[in-house]
Amino acid sequence: MRIVEDSAGRRTAVPCVCRAQRRTRRVLNLARIPRRYEHCTLDSFEPNFGEGSHRSLSTALKNARKFVDGYPLMNDGSGLLLTGAIGVGKTHLAVGILQALVDERGATGLFYDYRELLKQVQNSYNPRVAATELEVLAPVFDAEVLVLDEIGASKPTDWVWDTVAHILNTRYNDKRTTIITTNYANLPPLGMAVGDENQRPARALREETLGDRIGERMRSRLQEMCIVVEMQGEDFRQKVKKASFS
Repeated sequence: MRIVEDSAGRRTAVPCVCRAQRRTRRVLNLARIPRRYEHCTLDSFEPNFGEGSHRSLSTALKNARKFVDGYPLMNDGSGLLLTGAIGVGKTHLAVGILQALVDERGATGLFYDYRELLKQVQNSYNPRVAATELEVLAPVFDAEVLVLDEIGASKPTDWVWDTVAHILNTRYNDKRTTIITTNYANLPPLGMAVGDENQRPARALREETLGDRIGERMRSRLQEMCIVVEMQGEDFRQKVKKASFS
């Protein structure tokens, strides 16, 4: 606490700024943000990194800031679905939103790589592992804000679809905020595409979609629970941050 004096000369004790800073650090330490992304904030997001930048990146940043500023009253449990090709900054933006929600809005949250989460759930079936499936998923269900990175990245199977449905439906019903990134186009499965029977199959015409990877029912559910933010542009990692010998 610290002592402050108002215009009338009255002295009162108020919480010190350092107290809020310690709370923010503690919550972020528990959020499981990978070290590679710990530096990612909305302020450090670069929508105009070169000639390959796309105006959708500036729009995405504005939408991210609007989302944070309106949390939680204007969101009412709604989340964000960040779509786009590899390297356009989806994970950076998602982590930046999470950090801003913790720092500015007093939220708590959790980051999970989609593939890692599925592996942890699958590993819980091993009789030598103490954790049960429910114990693995409980923090995911209960997180005030969940960042689920690269949804659709694991090979689609019935088990994967059932697990994704369990996670998304639980959070949807509980009106919890979910921020999702995906490299796949927000479109129905390829098999649902309508084409002339004399043409090549739809699968030969375009790449797999989000509907292919998580199932159309869950893709449809995401449209209800998330605002879709499309991000376009060149691969930032290839253009700007190539690894090299010093």
